[in-house]
Amino acid sequence: MEKLEGKLGYRFRNRELLEEALTHRTYANEAGGKDNQRLEFFGDAVLDFLLSDLLLQRFPDSREGELTKMRAALVDEVSLARIAAGLELGAALRLGRGEAKGGGRQKRSLLADAFEALLAALYLDGGIDTARRVVHELFEPLLCRPEMLCGRDAKTELQERARLLRGELPRYQLKQVTGPDHDRRFTVEIFLGSELMGEGVGRTKKEAEQDAARAAALILKGDA
Repeated sequence: MEKLEGKLGYRFRNRELLEEALTHRTYANEAGGKDNQRLEFFGDAVLDFLLSDLLLQRFPDSREGELTKMRAALVDEVSLARIAAGLELGAALRLGRGEAKGGGRQKRSLLADAFEALLAALYLDGGIDTARRVVHELFEPLLCRPEMLCGRDAKTELQERARLLRGELPRYQLKQVTGPDHDRRFTVEIFLGSELMGEGVGRTKKEAEQDAARAAALILKGDA
């Protein structure tokens, strides 16, 4: 936890709050205590608010629809898991034995959820200014990366690139749906013609298609 605090540039006053944020339900089921699901719920709202603040500052001339698309790209499972990995959040998580043995510390969905819980804990322990600083520091570098497509809708951007570079339109195919009813994960494959260009994962089919489109756009970038 101390290494994680160092990466965040913040030391928690309430250590129990940090422990709660890092506790997966499988650990709580085995050892007792609170899991991080309540904090995850709150952190999702905090993140949406603070990212909206960041985007309004960075893109003052953008319209509502453009800002909404940028925020959606920033808060998808892939982006959150990438940020969590950069913080080495997986190493700090408290997991049940089975989840730990099953590679839980590297699971994108688990890392994304834990990051939201961690952000909620930061807000509750350090206030809005602390949470805002951390969000700005972590998400600023993601703005206008190639995979972010500078806030444009990933599927629309890919369609334009594919038509220009390959003379074809992308085709999306649902590969599988996993997880319980309250925590579904959709996996979508994307094709150009008969070529598999990658796949995407998301909590909805639409989110998975956006993720797949970003993956394919990176491949097409090499064709340009």
